Amino acid sequence: MLREQIASDNAGQPKIVRWWNGASAVLDLSNPVDEAWFKERLDHLQKEYKVDGFKLDAGDAEFYPDGHSKRNVSANEQNRLFGEIGLRYPLNEYRAMWRMGGQPLVQRLRDKDHAWKDLRQLIPQMSLAGLMGYPFSCPDMIGGGQFTSFLSAETFDQELIVRSTQVHALMPMMQFSVAPWRILDQAHLQATKSAVGLRAKFADYILETAIQGAKTGEPILRPLEYDYPGMPLETLKTQFLIGTDLLVAPILEAKSRHRVVQIPPGIWQSADGTKTEGPQAITVSADLDELPYFKRIAANSD
Repeated sequence: MLREQIASDNAGQPKIVRWWNGASAVLDLSNPVDEAWFKERLDHLQKEYKVDGFKLDAGDAEFYPDGHSKRNVSANEQNRLFGEIGLRYPLNEYRAMWRMGGQPLVQRLRDKDHAWKDLRQLIPQMSLAGLMGYPFSCPDMIGGGQFTSFLSAETFDQELIVRSTQVHALMPMMQFSVAPWRILDQAHLQATKSAVGLRAKFADYILETAIQGAKTGEPILRPLEYDYPGMPLETLKTQFLIGTDLLVAPILEAKSRHRVVQIPPGIWQSADGTKTEGPQAITVSADLDELPYFKRIAANSD
């Protein structure tokens, strides 16, 4: 079915890799024949079935053998060529990319487990993605994207689903791994809905920040050190900014209802209307259905 493919260790044989639900042949995108075939298949889906865009999964360098290709390119270069395919489609999403910073591509973090330790990876990794030139970044799916985490209903941590939703709610993008109404009791489902509602409240602001990022290349989600260098805040991994005016400090520990928030310079207003002037550290409370966030309303009073 596939035409000219990357050779396996056996000369003349197609390169086959094991995938999460089976096996798949690997295209050599340095070969114009393979590239044209792949584009034609994607275009056919759009024309015949009105597909808007594509989640272009995998493409990781580890799937490619170095040099075994039409133009003898590296495994990383194969990954970059895969990224260029997505430039043809305004709606796209990747989970692996190399040297495509500054391009109109959505970059998703690699799959995470359904675990608190993986939830705590989202903020530093999303911050890094933006700093590397991928402003249109996307965390892994809410609750984790590793399908093995969801093979049994007994493995679900309802609180983790809620706090994961809150972490995602004010990030550039959010997507669910499982339908929350299928696995959550009423209290946890309502808390999840509250987080989604909060996203709707800030949707226009997030979109404005994304448009600005498209113009300047600046990250939509950024670490506090980006706007407030030298304080120092470069090691702060539990908070983030969306644009210049929205500070988000989610709960990242199981059964926690309090956390310390570093307020940067300026006057910041919390969800309940309380105004705090930074820089200073404050302790805030956050019940299951609450996500601590602060909107910058002014520069410092002095």
